Amino acid sequence: MKILVVDDHALVREGLREVLKGLDEQIHVLEAPACSRAFELAALHPDLDLVLLDYHLPDMNGLAALSIFGKNHPELPIIMLSGSVNPKVMRQVLAQGAAGFMTKSGLSDDLLGVIRRVLEGEIFTPPELLNLSGSLQADELESTPARFVLTPRQEEVLYLLMDGHSNKDISRSLDLSEETVKNHVSAILRGFDVQTRIQAVIAASSHGYFKPLPLV
Repeated sequence: MKILVVDDHALVREGLREVLKGLDEQIHVLEAPACSRAFELAALHPDLDLVLLDYHLPDMNGLAALSIFGKNHPELPIIMLSGSVNPKVMRQVLAQGAAGFMTKSGLSDDLLGVIRRVLEGEIFTPPELLNLSGSLQADELESTPARFVLTPRQEEVLYLLMDGHSNKDISRSLDLSEETVKNHVSAILRGFDVQTRIQAVIAASSHGYFKPLPLV
């Protein structure tokens, strides 16, 4: 397994290298102090499995870096790391194509759990972002389009998407063929006028769709 850590603080990179050993003692960790070096390493190592990318870097911010990674390495999953919790930034990062967002104040075990999920093909949406129904700013509410109405089956698919499940997982959970699930996902993307599953999750949240709480 090969993971690229991008952070301008050497101590943070060293700390993450030690944490990542919790995935595999033989893990190969590459380090970059800035985006320019990160892009070079990504080009030199096409077998990268994951990138841990700091949002605040000396040569560009995380959104700009995500855009470049997305163009050059569209299949490479990226988890954005930040020292602060900013819902607006979270939404922007996930809409830009990140596979997850984690704050640096989180626990090592939590980070490893998110990494494992992302490496399995899931998308990690921070709980803070999924529970923002009452905390949108006025300007965001004014710019939010009318709620897109889904069929009951599409809602079931959407909630599983929001929980980070793959098409195969959804197929098993709902007892549907993968082709049927793919068609439902395509309909959801068209309905929200977005291109990716991550953008669909963000759009769904802005339209008032939130994962139902488990029964107790």
